[in-house]
Amino acid sequence: MQQVPFLPDQKVQHVKTGGFYRIVCLAKVEATLEDVYVYQALRNMTYWTRPQSEMLDGRFILVNSELS
Repeated sequence: MQQVPFLPDQKVQHVKTGGFYRIVCLAKVEATLEDVYVYQALRNMTYWTRPQSEMLDGRFILVNSELS
């Protein structure tokens, strides 16, 4: 079951690893036009991208609406 899309500045948690991340934005891969999320690891502030379909398939859960 797919979730409602995440919004910028929402805090999410990766279910398998327990890591916390901040959603930066939804972007597109230039070569394929696939929708991807840009998100930032709160542990070391690195930026990552992941296909929207993977972000919304239950691997990540919303922790709260906005970071404090």
